[in-house]
Amino acid sequence: MKSLPFKKILALSAHTDDIEFGCGATLHRLLEQNSEIHVIVFSICEDSVPNGLSKDVLLHEMYRSAKMLGIKKENIEVHRFPVRKFPQYRQEILEILVAAGKKIKPDLVFTHSTQDVHQDHHTVAEESIRAFRFTTLLGFELPWNNIISTSQVIVEVNENNLQAKTQAVACYESQNFRSYAEGDIFLSQAKLRGIQGRKPYAEAFEAIRFIF
Repeated sequence: MKSLPFKKILALSAHTDDIEFGCGATLHRLLEQNSEIHVIVFSICEDSVPNGLSKDVLLHEMYRSAKMLGIKKENIEVHRFPVRKFPQYRQEILEILVAAGKKIKPDLVFTHSTQDVHQDHHTVAEESIRAFRFTTLLGFELPWNNIISTSQVIVEVNENNLQAKTQAVACYESQNFRSYAEGDIFLSQAKLRGIQGRKPYAEAFEAIRFIF
């Protein structure tokens, strides 16, 4: 595979595991070509942790997952907005994004799809557009939340990238009861998106903004 033309990437994750599900294989591909990856996580979802587990379990699982992908801990910024209440904090989220844009100066930003119906995901997507309207902006898909599928951008990934994604998601042991966390789902989805781009495997994204 040819190198992707992006050197400094910012990935936005409403909740701790969103980017692994949405663009984990692509992030691993970018890291393999020595791109610099930064991550902002807006909630560690204390109020959604299963009974009997510590409230910060997802934070620790997220750091293990990021290490599995190859993302440096010092490049991860974590906030603690209350889960399912992001619309109330729209302005604060926007200000975080604007500050990150000035500090990191990314040439590519991954965010949630504008078609994602989860209120937290949708808020991050909307504020991303405001903050990064002059930057290439791709929306990753979480099929269980997308009413409309948006796959204008197809990014080829390989088996090694998919394995890294699967291992990263597996770090979230507290979430293994969720049906969409099963590894064979990622492979099936990657094959489907690959067919759309005449590639063996791929991840798909919404083309929110392209700057060349």
